[in-house]
Amino acid sequence: MMHSSSRFQVLLLATAQALFQIASVMVMAVGGLAGGQIAEQPELATLPIATMFLGTAAATFPASLWMSRVGRRIGFVIGALLGVAGGLFAAWGIHQESLIILCFGTFLIGNYQAFAQFYRFAASEVADAAFRPRAISLVLAGGVLAALLGPLLGRWGGPLVQPEYMGSFLLLALVSLLAAGILLYLRIPAAQIAPADTGPGRSWRQIVMQPAYGVALFGAASGYGIMILAMTATPIAMLHHQHELDATTMVIQLHVLGMFLPSFFTGSLITRFGVLRIMFAGVLLFLGHILLTLTGTGFASFASALVLLGVGWNFLYIGGTTLLTSTYTNAEKGRAQATNDMTIFAIGLICSFAAGGLLQTLGWQTLNLVLLPWLGVTALSLALFAIQQRRLAQPN
Repeated sequence: MMHSSSRFQVLLLATAQALFQIASVMVMAVGGLAGGQIAEQPELATLPIATMFLGTAAATFPASLWMSRVGRRIGFVIGALLGVAGGLFAAWGIHQESLIILCFGTFLIGNYQAFAQFYRFAASEVADAAFRPRAISLVLAGGVLAALLGPLLGRWGGPLVQPEYMGSFLLLALVSLLAAGILLYLRIPAAQIAPADTGPGRSWRQIVMQPAYGVALFGAASGYGIMILAMTATPIAMLHHQHELDATTMVIQLHVLGMFLPSFFTGSLITRFGVLRIMFAGVLLFLGHILLTLTGTGFASFASALVLLGVGWNFLYIGGTTLLTSTYTNAEKGRAQATNDMTIFAIGLICSFAAGGLLQTLGWQTLNLVLLPWLGVTALSLALFAIQQRRLAQPN
């Protein structure tokens, strides 16, 4: 009975994840275009996307600590309602031709994202140890629906009402309201308290100084930062290279499919091959993305590069999350999870804000080439940690 109930809760979380990702992908798909038609300088076009990540970074730590006191369900519902408010404010900002109001709206959508990022941790809390990697990956698999509907709704809502893209954010508010309704049915069972979970737990410093925690955080943050930088720049880069909105929408759809479609089997791959090998495979896929950007600026080059970018993110992000869940007790999860996600989205904020300026200065291909050193450090950290683990596993 418990086994069946846990799977139903994972299904609810996956549905909520799909709806949240639809909202997030809509901002990624049209946020820069909406900002570009209002901003006085082209470098500010991606500001609405950057403020979404600012909202996430600002709310992640408070959201985690608050949910550890009031519970996941209340926090998740409040988060979705912030998404409703964000969509309405963003639509109003476009109507008023105010970049500030538009950015305030996407800031609130970022707050929604801060709460929604804990769906995957909630999945790990309803699953047993054997099902945990699959539960995390299945929740993130909810993003497959977002890949199909997010860019489509963004494009369809663009001309729905005037000014352009106002309708996109009104649809985003509606999707967020639906998510809030679904999350009302969520039930997270009380955690089983083990002896290690009694008391306040280790200090924040002791938690984050664990080698496994550092590798998990750095791997997931690298995956997220590299992906956000390239993804944020893509719609504007394609516009610069005379691609129509339909072509841009298809590339974003393919990219988001690459992000979430592998989630149906990433958990099984981690169980079979080990988390570090899957994370290292993510690094190699990112390298493939960079190499494909050098093949040109045609549709095929953009599409193939963005697919690899998505799959690479999936392996690094799910791998990092799975590794992270082994580094803290129940008493420590609020601080451990919040530090992880706040750091990830602070990096996402920097990358999304920098994307417009870097694209304007360097161009699409050079922008991707400068990611190589970051990718190299990520690979090195994984390799050193794997060597350390192998030495620890050897008998004295």
